[in-house]
Amino acid sequence: MSENAEARSGRAEGRDAVVRRTEAREDVDPQEGRPGSRGVSAAGNADRKIIANCLDPEETRVAIIEDGRLADLFVERMWERQKAGEIYKARVESVLPGIHASFVNLGDGRNAFLYLNDARGLDLQPNKELLVQVTKTARKNKGARVTSRISLPGRYVVLVPGGQESGVSKRILDENERKRLKAIARDLRGDYGIIVRTAAEGVDDESLAHDVETLLALWREIEHTGRTQNAPCLLYRDLGLLGRVLRDELTEQVSEIIVDGPEEFENVRGHLSSLCGGEPPDLSLYKGTVPLFEHYGVEKEIDAALERKVWLKSGAYLIIDHTEALTVIDVNTGKYIGKTDLRHTVLETNLEAASEIARQLRLRAIGGIVVIDFIDMDFEEDRSRLLRRLEDVFQPDRYRARVFGVSQLGLVEITRKRARPDIRSTLTRSCPACGGGGWVFREDTVAMSIKRFLRKVSFANRAEALLLEANAAVAQYIFETYLSLWETELGRRIFIAAAPDFAWSKYRLEAQGGVDQVERRIEQMEKREARIVVYRTSSS
Repeated sequence: MSENAEARSGRAEGRDAVVRRTEAREDVDPQEGRPGSRGVSAAGNADRKIIANCLDPEETRVAIIEDGRLADLFVERMWERQKAGEIYKARVESVLPGIHASFVNLGDGRNAFLYLNDARGLDLQPNKELLVQVTKTARKNKGARVTSRISLPGRYVVLVPGGQESGVSKRILDENERKRLKAIARDLRGDYGIIVRTAAEGVDDESLAHDVETLLALWREIEHTGRTQNAPCLLYRDLGLLGRVLRDELTEQVSEIIVDGPEEFENVRGHLSSLCGGEPPDLSLYKGTVPLFEHYGVEKEIDAALERKVWLKSGAYLIIDHTEALTVIDVNTGKYIGKTDLRHTVLETNLEAASEIARQLRLRAIGGIVVIDFIDMDFEEDRSRLLRRLEDVFQPDRYRARVFGVSQLGLVEITRKRARPDIRSTLTRSCPACGGGGWVFREDTVAMSIKRFLRKVSFANRAEALLLEANAAVAQYIFETYLSLWETELGRRIFIAAAPDFAWSKYRLEAQGGVDQVERRIEQMEKREARIVVYRTSSS
């Protein structure tokens, strides 16, 4: 069967395997279930889907698809649960005024970092017990960051126990709606603060009050557990990955939720109405033999999100590089030659790149400092237009991003809130061969290291012949380039064995002595390992 036929077969099989919720019609439009298609749903013409791969207990993955493309990816593994939002009864281990911080024991083996500004009003002393909440998960060699200012997110509001503030999400832009929600928040506020979330836009005061009551009951339960348990211990863990994504991302623009795990499907079906302000989106259970993410093309997009080079539709491309302190993005025209003149070619490339950069930062969960080297523009009008485009494309981002203008070197600096580990650190690790450096020594560099080693051996004894094992490619390079010269210079017969399993820079002296002795050792090696190749000069 051809690849196209197999692909058509897989898509058809996947469509037939989607089981609609009981309220939905049983006949499935062939266009539904395809990435990028617009199905009939309560969300109107919005083309936003949430796809949850929950079939494996070891790992849960949730993808958000917008306009047929992967826009966001969330991953949680069984042994690496997301810590952000967890509440602990912690014990202070040390207070360090010099860095204006303290370290607290959460009971999980690594101390968390607490800024003293995040513990105002508390007298922190070693062994003191207090309630803290994780605001940043541990990453690389850094422990989690915590605060004593607890916040509990609900569907429509965030409850801040002990707080006094009332506020409204900045993503709600309508001024009249902001005033309405702010008034409701003031009326609901007690000995706690209330922050109204974006999902509350257009929601009645009764629903907001119910959300607050639910969160207050949860807080009382946490307080009670904290009084009865000894520190350090976990008091509260946020919803599972799919529950968190639905709570934070489920808007009226979501037309469909597709889940491949029967248990999670039932959980979502039981809570979907409480998470939606209006008519809930279609909910589907996927039962295809083709894996869910593969069927919707998500796997390929995940692979692409790990690539250093990102191609744009025009033929231009981005290069995304990571360092410890920041992320650097370089914009190149690539294959794009434009249509009118150089000025418009550069401007069009930069504007297209700005939109894709916003998408890539969100998709890759890149936070912190981002420096972008756009193609140089000579006109101030064009630079201003680029900055306006950047402001526009980052406006819908849930995690606050700030654009700091064009520097004297023509670079644009952006900061974006780091809310979770980036996709690269979640899905990959440093290369065991190069230690994460991403490079290897040149053949000549390894060869000269080997030569210095052989010279040292030659000075230490009077062996007639030396047998050295090295990486196969390096061994061949030495044979073709240096071997006869080395034999003349060192006054020794030198045999280089190509070891297929050796790392690039690895080598070792396998045998030394008379020529006959070394030849016999080579025969033994060739009998033991048929793949081995031993390079020698004609004089050998």
